[in-house]
Amino acid sequence: MVTFTGRVRRWREDRPGGMAVVDVPAELVAELGGRRQYRVSGTINAAPFTGSTMLVAGGGFCVGVSKAALKTADAAVGDDVDLTIAPADANK
Repeated sequence: MVTFTGRVRRWREDRPGGMAVVDVPAELVAELGGRRQYRVSGTINAAPFTGSTMLVAGGGFCVGVSKAALKTADAAVGDDVDLTIAPADANK
């Protein structure tokens, strides 16, 4: 499980209504299990959520955050949020 603060951004800036993501700091990627896609669960601003990790061009790594999760966390694109996440199968 890792905890960090990140800024909510659009997956694709050219699509204003598109998916929101938060970049995972490079130093935490190994603790999550490496740079690959998997389901995660945890909290965003202390509100429970589930999402998926995604590879970013150029070597980055992020986690997708649904509109419903952002609403529950009282957050929006452009906000800094506190995340605690772990691979979903690690929480069983």
